[in-house]
Amino acid sequence: MSLRTYFFAGLLAIGSAVVAAAETQLVMVEEKGCIWCARWNEEIAPIYPKTSEGKAAPLRRIDIHAPRPDDVDFARSLHFTPTFVLVVDGQEVSRLEGYPGEDFFWGLLEKMLADAAIETTGS
Repeated sequence: MSLRTYFFAGLLAIGSAVVAAAETQLVMVEEKGCIWCARWNEEIAPIYPKTSEGKAAPLRRIDIHAPRPDDVDFARSLHFTPTFVLVVDGQEVSRLEGYPGEDFFWGLLEKMLADAAIETTGS
């Protein structure tokens, strides 16, 4: 094989890995005036994107009163804020309703990711 073939094969492999990672997201369903949303925003939001969990499942926010996004298929209705929905390839795979505090949040999120076979490093 030529060097060019190896080069393009490498680009394809890297591109596939980037696409796969981008298909996983943590959707936070929130609303104005939600004290538990505000608490999560204070305790977790500043560090979430810097964590291995945040890199494996980037955060996406939606308002509970807004129309549902067309690219996410929720397994059931959304009633509580905050609700954290783990989405893979546009499909809900698990959810956490409410915010149980920083200590419990990380453990529950780690379980959600592990159950969905989403790899994080350095947890």
